[in-house]
Amino acid sequence: MSAVEAVRERYGSRVTDSLGQDVLDVDPGEWVEALAFARSAGFEFFDWLTAVDEPPEAFGVVAHVFDPAAFAHLLVRTRVPRADPRLPTATGVFRGANWHERETYEMFGVVFDGHPDLRPLLLPDGFEGHPLRKDFVLAARVAKAWPGAKEPGESDHGPPSRRRMLPPGVPPDWASG
Repeated sequence: MSAVEAVRERYGSRVTDSLGQDVLDVDPGEWVEALAFARSAGFEFFDWLTAVDEPPEAFGVVAHVFDPAAFAHLLVRTRVPRADPRLPTATGVFRGANWHERETYEMFGVVFDGHPDLRPLLLPDGFEGHPLRKDFVLAARVAKAWPGAKEPGESDHGPPSRRRMLPPGVPPDWASG
């Protein structure tokens, strides 16, 4: 029996097809057990794990695992409530989940209970907030108007300028020639 068949037999209708990809949807309490079963069935390669912000109520957490013998892919998904986004760590099943869970914690605020070292991975010390949440306000947008306006008056810059610009570093007196 192939890994995909074993997962389909065990989880039945919770295994669906999404654009040719097998997807297993589980409850948060089944997260680690589903990943462990997938691994024992043949999905031995842990590829990645991330979250998807699904406001206003939840975060989707997704892991991609791979069966190298059958060249089969499986997405394992769950949803955690936005008010208390917690999942048990998958590092006991796949050691490679370590950094992915740290990044997901840092960027989305999903806490992985039992993680051996759940500390920031990418952002500078003292950074506040979770920048991949849809409600995170980008500081650049607050401090400076969006420059991508397509019509005059859409931004604070006024009408487009027709004056001639020199390349950076060219002295102004060179333009008179």
